[in-house]
Amino acid sequence: MSAPVLGKLDWQPAADVPELLAEPVRAALGDLPAWAVAIDPTLADTAAFCAEYDVPMAASANCVIVHGKRAGDSTYAAVMVLATHRADVNGTVRKHLGVRKISFAAQDDAVGSTGMEYGGITPIGVPAAWPVLVDDAVAQAGLVVIGSGIRGSKLLLDGADLAKLPSATVLELSTPA
Repeated sequence: MSAPVLGKLDWQPAADVPELLAEPVRAALGDLPAWAVAIDPTLADTAAFCAEYDVPMAASANCVIVHGKRAGDSTYAAVMVLATHRADVNGTVRKHLGVRKISFAAQDDAVGSTGMEYGGITPIGVPAAWPVLVDDAVAQAGLVVIGSGIRGSKLLLDGADLAKLPSATVLELSTPA
């Protein structure tokens, strides 16, 4: 598989650089066609990453972990939206999950539950019981940069492949920011 050109980065097949992936991501990646690259971990946040490495914001997708509650039951989900969009967490996401209250998961909960670093969390490798909600704009975007589970690297894959994750559902769940 030939490496794609995106930004000022030397992308490598993710399977060839397992040290650039958090353990849960390595275990879940399987044969998903993805590339990885090492980055400065202080530049892992989307805006800083895109500015430093010349990657368009529209080619970056962010993963947010949400936590919903209803009648004593608790639900976590991974939500994927383009960096240029905002997820409708209190509307579409809350209704889809069937919860009464929803919020972004506490940092310690997100890190502890996923086994990934904050700022590098990705839907690949989240707990199997968690829904992965992929915005339709991500699924249609073509190549997108996402987290790798650690702050010191990024993954690049086709957004449509996120829709193929075992617990993924594609929804219209965002608006342009």
